[in-house]
Amino acid sequence: MLRYLFALLCLSMGLHAGLKIEITKGDVQPDPIAVVDFYNPDGLDNLGESIAKVLINDLEASGLFVAIGKSAFLQTADSLVKDGPKMTNWRPLKARFLVYGDVKSIGSGKISLSFRLFDVVTGQQMLGFSFDGDQKNWRRMTHIMADKIYGRTTGETGVFDSKIAFVENINNDRKDPKKRLMIMDWDGNNPQALTDGSLLVLTPRISPDAQKIAYLAYSKDKLRIYVMDLKTKATKEMGHFPGMTIAPRFSPDSKRIIFSFEKAGCSAIYVMELASGKITQLTEHTCIDTSPCFSPDGTQIVFVSDRDGKPNLFVMDADGSNVKRISFGKSIAKYFQPVWSPRSDLIAFTKQTEGNFYIGVITPEGDGERLIANGYLVESPTWSPNGRYIMYTREASIRDKSQIDMIDLTGRNRRRIPTQKGASDGSWSPLLTPIIANN
Repeated sequence: MLRYLFALLCLSMGLHAGLKIEITKGDVQPDPIAVVDFYNPDGLDNLGESIAKVLINDLEASGLFVAIGKSAFLQTADSLVKDGPKMTNWRPLKARFLVYGDVKSIGSGKISLSFRLFDVVTGQQMLGFSFDGDQKNWRRMTHIMADKIYGRTTGETGVFDSKIAFVENINNDRKDPKKRLMIMDWDGNNPQALTDGSLLVLTPRISPDAQKIAYLAYSKDKLRIYVMDLKTKATKEMGHFPGMTIAPRFSPDSKRIIFSFEKAGCSAIYVMELASGKITQLTEHTCIDTSPCFSPDGTQIVFVSDRDGKPNLFVMDADGSNVKRISFGKSIAKYFQPVWSPRSDLIAFTKQTEGNFYIGVITPEGDGERLIANGYLVESPTWSPNGRYIMYTREASIRDKSQIDMIDLTGRNRRRIPTQKGASDGSWSPLLTPIIANN
C-alpha cells in the first residue's frame, strides 16, 4: 500500500481564488500551461520526463488545459528548482500557468516528489507540495499531483487518482464470448485481471467506499450476483435471481445493493443488506422496473420502468413511495441505464430513438435533458468522482470491438481510454484515499 509523507511548501490562498470554471455546457477555451520535465538529479529511470508526460495527459484530458511545447521553454528544470522562475521567460509564451518540480531518491526504493504551481499572469505561486512514496507508485503520485493542480485552478475536486473497473472481451466470438473482470487506472494504465475468464462476467459496479465491486457472472448456467473485496480479492455469491441482466448498484454507505429481478414476466426492485442477506421489495411485479440507482444521499432512487407503455426514467423515495416520471422524449424514445451524478445535480442515461443511441443527462426533476454523445451503439454511462465527466461504452459498428470513451458535460471534449482488448461496462471509482502521515 502506497504511503505518503505530505509537506505543504506554500499556499498563497489570497493571491488566486481559483478559476471555478463551469463546464456543463457551451465551449470552454483551455488555458495554456507550461509543464517542465521534472528535475531528476539522481537519474531515476527517466522519471523526470515521464512524470511531466503523465501530468500533461491528465490535465489535457480535463479539457481545461493545453500544454505548451517544451521546445519553446527558456528555463531548464534544474534552473527552475535552484533559482525559481523568471516570468519574463514564460509570459511571451502566453502561458497562464507554470508547473515544475523535482524527483529524488530517498533510499529503500522510495522517492520524494515535489512540485510548484505558478500563475504566470500575476507571477505568484499558487501551490507547492511535496510527498514521498515507493518509486513503483510514481504514476499514482503524479495523478495525485494532477488532482491538486486541477483543484487549485478550478476550485473543484479532481478525478485522476481513481480506478476504472470494466469487462474485457477476451475473444470476439459472439456465439461463445469470453469476458473477464478487469481494473485499471483512469487513463488505461496498470490493467489487472480480477477474474480468470472462466466465467462470463457482466456490468461491474465499484462501491462508493472503493472497497468492493459487485458484478454478474454465469455459473452453472445461471446468472448470479457476486461481491468482491478489492483488497483481498475474496468473492462472495449473493444469490441467483431470475431475469437479471444488469448488476446491482451499491447504496451510498456501501452496505446494501439495489437490483431488480423477474417474476411471471414482470420485474420489481429490491434492496439487499450485504451483511445479513435480508431482502426488501420496493416495487410490485406489475410491469418491468429495472436499473435502479440510489441518489448520493440515499433518499431517492432513479430507475427505468415501462409502466407507461415504454421504458422511461422514474424517481421514487428510497422506500418505494412517491414515484414520479422524469423523462418525456418522443413517443418512440426509450431510456435505459440511469446513474445519479455524485454531485446530485444530474442523472446520466442511455437513450435509443430513431435507430440511434445517445448518452444524455437530465435533472432529477426531469428538466434540461441534453444529449452529449451518440453513435452506432453507446451505452453504460459512469460518472467521474467530481461529476464533470462521463465514461461510456462505444461500438462504431457491429464489426468493431467495443471501447471506453470519456466525455465532458459540454459534449465537446471526447477521448478514448486506451485498453489492450475490447472493453465495455466501465465503472468509475471515487477518488482513492492515500495514507497520510503527519510531519
